[in-house]
Amino acid sequence: MPKDILLDDDFDLMIVDGDFVVNESTAQHQKILIYSEKGEFKEVPMRGVGARRYLEDHEPDNFAREIRTEFTTDGMKVNKIQIADDLSIQIDASYDQ
Repeated sequence: MPKDILLDDDFDLMIVDGDFVVNESTAQHQKILIYSEKGEFKEVPMRGVGARRYLEDHEPDNFAREIRTEFTTDGMKVNKIQIADDLSIQIDASYDQ
């Protein structure tokens, strides 16, 4: 389980009592990978799913495949990804220990 500085729902730093909040961050890493477009990370420019590109795609399998690829590349073991008709996503994936 990775620990990292946490962000809130608006991707702003979480600060409590004047200090950064550090805690388990797998779900945060997943969210960032899903929302990030390729080219947004200077160190790894091909990293990111780019969820906006899949909003009008009628094949949710393409979206799920890209998520699985990016999570695996980031070091996660992906057990299940389920995308509903409303594009809500259920993910069962975690980093290998």
